[in-house]
Amino acid sequence: MTTTRTWDTEIPTHILLPPKLPRGERFKGWGVVSAAFGVLAVGYGTQFTYGLFVKVISEDTGWSRTDLSTPYAIYIGLYSFLSGVSGWATDRWGPRRAIAVGAVFLGSGWALLGQARELWQVYLLLGVVAGIGMSVSWVPCNATVVRWFVRRRGTAVGITSSGGSFGNLVVPPVAALFMGRFGWRPTLTAMGVGGGLLLLLFSRFMIRSPEEVGQFPDGAAGPPPSEVGGVAGPAMTLSEARRTRAFWLMFAIYGMTWLVVFVPFVHGAAFAEDLGASTFAASWVLSAIGIGGMSGRLTVGPLSDSVGRKVMLAFTLAVQVVCFAGFALAQGLVTLLITAFFFGFSYGGSVTTFPALVGDEFGRRHAGMIVGAIFATAGTVAALGPFLAAYIYDQLDSYRTSFALGAVANVISLSMVPLLGRRPVVASTPAPNPIPA
Repeated sequence: MTTTRTWDTEIPTHILLPPKLPRGERFKGWGVVSAAFGVLAVGYGTQFTYGLFVKVISEDTGWSRTDLSTPYAIYIGLYSFLSGVSGWATDRWGPRRAIAVGAVFLGSGWALLGQARELWQVYLLLGVVAGIGMSVSWVPCNATVVRWFVRRRGTAVGITSSGGSFGNLVVPPVAALFMGRFGWRPTLTAMGVGGGLLLLLFSRFMIRSPEEVGQFPDGAAGPPPSEVGGVAGPAMTLSEARRTRAFWLMFAIYGMTWLVVFVPFVHGAAFAEDLGASTFAASWVLSAIGIGGMSGRLTVGPLSDSVGRKVMLAFTLAVQVVCFAGFALAQGLVTLLITAFFFGFSYGGSVTTFPALVGDEFGRRHAGMIVGAIFATAGTVAALGPFLAAYIYDQLDSYRTSFALGAVANVISLSMVPLLGRRPVVASTPAPNPIPA
């Protein structure tokens, strides 16, 4: 009998790969992946265009870059913090309802931002309204995909999360062209209305779990071995997960790297313009991050299924250290674009390992709450990075110090990865319906 090595043990192949669905019955998991891809493409594609608008809005209104970065910091902090709520809502009511509610808030926030005449309106519409809407995107999408896959979890999450990179690739150049022709206000309004409608459409195809439609993870004819008394696969609650060292290590690792991760997204285009690039040329810094991010997600996700999550997490963090150093030393647009591509690759890869790592470590039954809890706490610090970079820019008239500090933050994250260790084997007891519908 042949065996297949998983992350921490060996499982007989006939147990790891249960029979497929009967011929003619289509596995709905890949449809869920496609819908989640679309949700993240819209949400993050819109979010990462903001860096294009900062300089234009500042020149038009007189608001400083710090003034405009503060509501964006609130936006990031709020949607990260509320991701704990959206994870709970996804487990309780399903992703379809959660994402539909988020679509209304997100679309309204960005659309009305284009009509803002006072700075406090930017705080309200971007920081609060759009922030609430964005909280119902990343966690519901990835936590739902984690429920649909076990054996190909890394691959599925990689494809799903690459939606954010696809949006980052496509939306900024389109927004730059629209802004050049129609101005920043009509462009923001159109993005908000169109994005909200697309999110409502994609939400209709989000199904909470395979059990809800009479199927099982990976398109198998039965539940995964971990849910029929097999060799591995815990089903921890959030309170149980919080009592483990792995939970807090994930929090620390991702919290430190996320502290600085949005600095290139928010300030990369402005940095390119400071180096002499046009607004349209500067938009390609964001697109380069998007191309790299898609490549990283689609590469690291499948590789993590075979070589392990921890190995790929360490690799991506190491690349991110080099990229932040590259930003700090860049002297022209070409160097900046190359660095942006590899930064996107490393960022996309490191984020892809996160929900898959949570599913491996704590099980899929309460994945929404656990992914949301870590994202809500560790992700909230991401709000500080762009704000601090803007403050440092206002003091030093340069972003280079901020990028150098980003390299230091990722060195600290990288140093903690070996402490994750190997996940212990935990046997689960059988359950008539492992994942509630």
